[in-house]
Amino acid sequence: MLTVEAPIGAPAPGAVMARAEGENFTVASRALPRRVRSHLLAIYGFARLVDELGDSAPGDRLAALDWLEEDLDRAFQGHAEHPLLVRLQATLRECALPRGPFARLIEANRVDQRISRYETWEELRGYCRLSADPVGELVLGVLGLATPERIALSDSICTGLQLTEHCQDVAEDFAAGRVYLPLEDLLRFGCTTEELSFAHAGEPLRAVLAFEVARARQLLADGAPLRRQLRGRAGLAVASFLAGGRAALDAIERAGCDVLPGPPRATRRRRLLVLAGTLIERGRRAS
Repeated sequence: MLTVEAPIGAPAPGAVMARAEGENFTVASRALPRRVRSHLLAIYGFARLVDELGDSAPGDRLAALDWLEEDLDRAFQGHAEHPLLVRLQATLRECALPRGPFARLIEANRVDQRISRYETWEELRGYCRLSADPVGELVLGVLGLATPERIALSDSICTGLQLTEHCQDVAEDFAAGRVYLPLEDLLRFGCTTEELSFAHAGEPLRAVLAFEVARARQLLADGAPLRRQLRGRAGLAVASFLAGGRAALDAIERAGCDVLPGPPRATRRRRLLVLAGTLIERGRRAS
């Protein structure tokens, strides 16, 4: 097989991992054992590296992604080159994770090089199966709790979180030439893509975002039974993911769905309050 050279300007590990602080959810909850947190951060580092190469690598991004997939294969063999994949090797070895979810994350970024808009929700949902759902499957794999039923519930949570980010980042995505709101929904509410470039969201775009926020909430609700299936620290970690998404959706609604000046973000205090509510909800349903 032809070997692809390492991309020039590949992001440094520290710059990639620094993005963890800005996520809606806690990447590696302190409720989890230290070794598990280390594995989750290794997976996060890989996922962020894929996104950085697909979004901002100079030159041929498809070639950069090809190189990364080759380095993924080297990681499974125990001799990766990029520091983040070197770090990932211990996780692959100790958790016996499959290659498929990692490869789908790379494929999602290949799709980004070809497709910048999605006509329907089903098309966008298919993209999320590549860009978001594999992460939850890998988290379950690290916890040793992956089953088909749990993976399906995790998929709903991950797609809900991804849709939440799409709602927050409308202006940033549009500036990069991408629209992650289904075009059928823009049409339904009389919103043009030109409106995504305005300084503030008009009523049509606010209506679209209110619709997508409700859809994201439903996806999180559909996946919520997962946290009741997992006990102890694993259940707390899933509750944290759910609470992060719900708090972010609350922030969008508190901003009147005007996301164009900048992504509405929940404060740490708000995230903790929503987490407390999520845990209480779990207790009531379990009783």
